[in-house]
Amino acid sequence: MRAIFLTMLLSLMSSCLTPQKNADMKKVDLHLQSLVEKGKTPSVVYLLFNADSLIHSYHSGYANVGQKVPARPTTTYSGFSITKTFTALAILQLAEKKMLNIEDPAEHYILDFPYPGAITIRHLLNHSAGLPNPLPLKWVHAPEENPTFDRDEFFKQVSSKSPKVQSAPNEKFSYSNLGYYYLGKIIEKVSGKSYEDYVYEHIVEPLGLTRQDLGFEIHHGASHATGYQKKWSMMNFLLGFLMDKSKYTGQTEGKWVSFRDILLNGPSHGGLIGTPESFMIYLQELLRPNSPILSDQFKDLLFKENQLNSKKASGMCLSWFKGQLYNTTYFAHAGGGAGYYSEIRVYPELGLGSVIMFNRTGMSDERVLDQFDQYYIETVK
Repeated sequence: MRAIFLTMLLSLMSSCLTPQKNADMKKVDLHLQSLVEKGKTPSVVYLLFNADSLIHSYHSGYANVGQKVPARPTTTYSGFSITKTFTALAILQLAEKKMLNIEDPAEHYILDFPYPGAITIRHLLNHSAGLPNPLPLKWVHAPEENPTFDRDEFFKQVSSKSPKVQSAPNEKFSYSNLGYYYLGKIIEKVSGKSYEDYVYEHIVEPLGLTRQDLGFEIHHGASHATGYQKKWSMMNFLLGFLMDKSKYTGQTEGKWVSFRDILLNGPSHGGLIGTPESFMIYLQELLRPNSPILSDQFKDLLFKENQLNSKKASGMCLSWFKGQLYNTTYFAHAGGGAGYYSEIRVYPELGLGSVIMFNRTGMSDERVLDQFDQYYIETVK
C-alpha cells in the first residue's frame, strides 16, 4: 500500500516545488533524458525525496528494449552492492539487541574463518580487514540452479584460492566483497535464520514492503528490467574473458546485448533486487529519527567514518561511503555489475535522499548522483 500511495504522488510533485526549483528539476530531466537518447542506457529511474515525501521523480527508456516495456519507479532492478548497506544494518540490529559486538573477532562466529584472528566484525564492515577482493563478476548462477546451489562450498573455494590478506587490520581501506559474504555468515549464525529470511523479516517487512518489492528473487510479473551491455564496447569484448557469455547473455536488441536472469552466489554482498521506490522507502526510514529498524545511537555508529591506525580518515563508514556535494556531507553506496548500475544516497543534515537505477552494466563507483542532485542541493544550501 505504501508503494502504491507514493506512486500516486508522482502527478502532484510539480505543485510542491517553487518555480526556481521546477526549473532546476527540468534541467535534471533533460540531462537524464539525454542519457537515454544518446544510447548511454536503455532506461533510467531517478528519485529525490525527504523523509516524508517524494520531491522529484523521473523515468525514461525501456525496461525491456525488444518488447518496448517502459521503465517506471515500480520496475525492479538488481541493486548489487547496495545490498551491503542492508548487511551492515542487520549486523547493527543484532548488536543493538546485544546478540553480538562489532568489536568481536569474526572467528568467534565463523569456526572455519580462514583469515587472521585479529580481524573483527567492525573491520569487515568498514573494509579495513585487508581481505582479498577477487573479481566477483563470475560469482553468479542461473535462478534454476538456486535450489541446489551451495554458497558456502563456493566461497570456501574462493577463499582457498585467495588465502592471504592484503594488509593488517585497519591499516588501510581495501574494499572486499568477500568480507561481506562472511558478514552474512555471521548474521546467519547469530540469528539462526538464513541471511535472506533475516533481511525479509527485520528490514523489508517492517518497511511495509513485500518480497516482490525488495528481495532476492526475480519476479517478472512485477516488471523486472532486463540487464543490458552495449554491443559495440570494450566491456562487451572483455565480458568474454570475465564470465560465460554463452550461458548468461541473450539476444541482441538494437545496440544492446541482453543478459539472461542472473542471481549472485553470495546474497549478503550484492543479492538484492528491488524497485527504486522500495530503495527510497528504505532510505526515508534511515532519515527519520528514532526509527524502529535502528535506534539513533546505532544509526550514528552506522554513519561514523572510520579512522585508520594512522589516524587518517578512510572515507568509509560501516558500509557507507562518505562524500560531499556543495559542502554538504552525504553517505552513499553504488551497486554495479553485469547489466545494471545503481546508486543510493542520503544527506542527513538536509534530510534528503536520492536513488538512481540503470539497466546497463556498471563496474565502478561512478558517483553519477553528483550530476543530478546538484541542481536541488545548490538551491537549498
